Order: sequence, then C-alpha cells, then structure tokens
Amino acid sequence: MIDIHSHFFPRISQAEAHAVDAQRAPWLTVDEGGKTGQIMLGDKPFRPVHDELWDPDARVRGLDGAGIALQIICATPVMFGYAWEAPRAADWATRMNEKAAAYCAPHPTRLRWLSQVALQDVKLATAEAARAMKAGAVGVQIGNHMEKKDLDHPDMVDFLIFCADNAIPVFVHPWDMMTDGRMKKWMMPWLVAMPAETQLGMLSLILSGALERIPKSLKICFAHGGGSFAYTLGRVDNAWKHRDIVRQDCPELPSSYARRLYTDSAVFDPGALKLLTEVMGIDRVMLGTDAPFPLGEQQPGALVRSCDFLGSEAQQRILGGNARAFFGLPA
Repeated sequence: MIDIHSHFFPRISQAEAHAVDAQRAPWLTVDEGGKTGQIMLGDKPFRPVHDELWDPDARVRGLDGAGIALQIICATPVMFGYAWEAPRAADWATRMNEKAAAYCAPHPTRLRWLSQVALQDVKLATAEAARAMKAGAVGVQIGNHMEKKDLDHPDMVDFLIFCADNAIPVFVHPWDMMTDGRMKKWMMPWLVAMPAETQLGMLSLILSGALERIPKSLKICFAHGGGSFAYTLGRVDNAWKHRDIVRQDCPELPSSYARRLYTDSAVFDPGALKLLTEVMGIDRVMLGTDAPFPLGEQQPGALVRSCDFLGSEAQQRILGGNARAFFGLPA
C-alpha cells in the first residue's frame, strides 16, 4: 500500500520558533521517555502528539505493522506560516522542507515528502516548490486558501499553472477553518468547517472557470475525500442549470470537472467511498490515512478492502496504483 496523506512535525525547539514568532510559530516539547509530547504555540499547548510524528524509525515500525510499503509525509498545517510576511514565511518553509527531507532520509524507500511554500508571494512559492523537487520532494502541499485568496484568485491560479507546467503534483489541505464562534465544542470545526473548506477550494476552481485556464496536466489532490464536495455536487449542478449567476464563469456542468481533480480515500464509510468513486472515478481516489492523528484511518486500507463494490483491480489502484501514477513513483 501507498499512503499519500500523512503528517510530520519535526523537533522544532522553543528558541527556534520564538526567533521567528514568539506567539504563532509552533514548536515541540517531548515528554520524558520520548514517546509522547505536545505541539506548542507560544506557551500554550496546541495538540498532544506521539513519536511517529517526529521519529522516522517509530514511523516505519508503524508502517510495518500496518502493511504500508510507502508513506508520503507532509507538514502538519500549523506549520504553514501563512500569517507572516512573505520573506519570513519563505525562509521558514525552506527550513521545514529541509527537516522533511532529513526525516525521510534514513528510510528513502519507505518515506517520501511533500514540500510547503509561502503562498503569500507567488515568485517565492514557485521558486521553493521547484527547489524542493530537486531536493527530493515528490510534490507540494498547500492550504486551501491564503488569507482571503481562495484557489480561484489569480495568484493561486498562477501557482497552480506553474505546478502544471513543471510536473509538480499538488496536495491541498484545509487549515484555517471557517467559524464565527458557534462551533465551540465536540471538535465541530474539524467535523463541519474542515469538510466545507475543502469543498470551497474545489468549487472555487470549478465555478470560477479557473480550470479552463489551468492546463489539464495539473495533478491536484484534495484531502479528506474532498470534504463535502461529492455529496453536494448534485445541488451545485442543479444551481448551475437554473441560476445564471452560478454558470456565468463556468461554461460546463460543474460535475463534468470532477475528474480533473483527485482526492484521498479518508471518508471512513463504505457508502461515502462508493459515492466518492462514482463522482471522481476509481482512478482519481488514493489511499490517505491522515496518520498519525486520531481522526485518521486507524486500520489503513481496511475500508477499501471491505467494499464489495470495488473489485480487486479497483482496490489495488486505490491502495497504490493511482498514487504511483499521480506522483510518478516507481512500480
């Protein structure tokens, strides 16, 4: 199996983080024994974590137990640095990419990495994405928006065109979740706003007509099964048919663009996976566990293998074949 969606968080020291931004740069504190720790923001705990996040040997032991041949790691979104001015964010991105490369270096056949970039500045972002590919990255991870710029913004479109022209696969992950304070408990921002953010990114590309301008060679994958995209696409098509303001920039039925996009398989339910594969196509869905976090798939590949509607060939494509094609990985 190839897992295309997993995260890492390196041993960023408090001093290193505070030198960048004492309040917003994340760092890691590891408990005695080295097995558990906390991601910190300023002096406040952000998230409890365990050693697979920063220890590649522990990660590979987990892969062995799960039967995963290769895992692609990317930054935990709190590492993005999108709140800073572009030069500071670009320097941070380069350092985080160096840490990602170092994390994977001891196990080059088991771990590969996606870069991060400073989306605040297209020139800086494209330069780092290209540099990282030469340094061993297999693609780039970006957030689904940069401040108020959704994926249809000209700057974001220019970045995606660059990635298409330079054969850089793109993985889009939600990060700054929409909420006005009503989602106070029960992880509601992760359960409601995060899927909506992903759908917003996908529809921004479709309804704006951006996909008419971006080369079809772009390989772009959205996390978490595309959020709420597949389930609500019928509503979008209906709106396009009956409201001119929906179709004013989108010349074709929105659902016709779905197969320009990819998603991971992290939907946790056979019915949801069935709909997702019907909407996106079998060849556009790839195994993604969201490891090593609790909201990820705890038994990698179990959902795909449990689905009777997927034949053996389709299962193998989702569990590995599609990822090889998407990222250009060797067989």
